[in-house]
Formats: sequence, structure tokens, C-alpha cells
Amino acid sequence: MNKFSALHQQATALVICNVWDVASAKTAEKLGFNAIGTSSAAIANMLGYEDGEGMSFEEVLFIVKRIVACCDLPLTVDIEAGYSDDPLTTANYIKALTEAGVVGVNLEDSKVTGARTLLNAEIFADYLSKVRQQLTKGKINIFINVRTDTFLLAQENALVETQKRASLYQSAGADGLFVPCITAVDDIQAVVSATKLPVNVMCMPDLPDFNTLSTLGIKRISMGNFLFDKLQNDFEVTLKNIVNKNCFSPVFN
Repeated sequence: MNKFSALHQQATALVICNVWDVASAKTAEKLGFNAIGTSSAAIANMLGYEDGEGMSFEEVLFIVKRIVACCDLPLTVDIEAGYSDDPLTTANYIKALTEAGVVGVNLEDSKVTGARTLLNAEIFADYLSKVRQQLTKGKINIFINVRTDTFLLAQENALVETQKRASLYQSAGADGLFVPCITAVDDIQAVVSATKLPVNVMCMPDLPDFNTLSTLGIKRISMGNFLFDKLQNDFEVTLKNIVNKNCFSPVFN
């Protein structure tokens, strides 16, 4: 984990390739990425579930074990909201992931119960602190990247709320802060300045380029489920062309 943590302290932001199976992980390894992370949304989609802990932790663990067995890159795993409200249960899930060879997890402060809703900051921080305490007690060393969904859910005063949560989560034992859907340069600068945690942003249409993000102090860049979605769209287009042309030339052209 220490090597993985060090990747978040470089002048150039760490670009995480988000994967959903062995094939995507091996492609990332072939292309020279330094680390990979699972996309819970992509895996859920692949298995026929809605995003938001629709699949079981056991299903996630099975896929994770296959990826680790076939790819040597450091792997961080998206465990959504921890698959439990009980910190001990979540800590045990994280323990199982570390035993499988995982070096990091993403843990988010929102839950899907019909619609995705943001959790109370203080309650989530207490939960996070208790998870970290259990891991420390068990001598489990893992990078916890805490995702706050303030911008993703377009909260009122999202910047101020993010800064507040960054402080709470840092005190509670987070190793990194993930802010999906933040794109404005001023907002990014303000979040980076408000915390000592390495800040992680995610692929979005208006996200600045990687060099600009590194200059702004961003330490980690994720892809989310967007690559998976694009590949699914490309697959659909190819299949339509096969049907329309009544031959397989679209596969090879």
C-alpha cells in the first residue's frame, strides 16, 4: 500500500484506469498504467444490476480475485457505501479485499435507496472513523479514498459543503478525497487548498486536461464507468452495422 500511496504524492497526477474485468485490466497493464481501479457501475451493468450496491459483495470479491490473479498492477476497489451500515462488517469486507491483494478502496458518502441521496456528513465521518479503527486494530494497511457526492448530486453550496466534508473525513482517517463531477478550475483550486488529502477528480466532458489538473494540485484522475459505456455503445453500433449490411465486414473495416 505504501507504494500505492506514494503514487498520490507526485507532481504529475496519477491517472487510474477504471476496469470491470480481467480483459480491461490486462489492457491497462499492457498500455503502461501505474494502477487500476474497479468501476462499481461498470461491474454492476456487466452483471445486470443497477448501480448502488445492487450486486452482492461476494460477487464483487469474485471479480476482484480474478483481476488480481491475472494482472500485476496495484488495484483499488470501489465498494460504494461499504455494503453495510455496520463499521465492523465493512471493515471485514475490506479485510477480505486486502487478503485478495487489493491496495485501496473507494468509500462514498451517499446511498441509493430508490434515488441516490447524500448522507449526513457527521454521521458518515463517525462511520468512517470506526471503520478505520477496526482496520488499525486488525493491522490492515489500505488506502481509503473517500468519495463525496456533493457535486455529483448538485448540492446547494456544493463547494462549501465539500470543504466541510474534506475536513471531517481527513480527521476520520481518509487517505484521499474523491470529488466526482467537479470541473470548474476555481472550484478545484478551492477544494485542493482546503485539505491536505490528495484530491481525486473524475472523467467529465468539461474536465480540464491532465496537465492543467496536475498544475492545480490534483493528485489522482479517475475514468469512472465512461469507458465501459463508450465500449458498449461502440458494440451496439457495430452490431447494427452487421445487421444492416448483412455481413461481417463492419467487424474488420
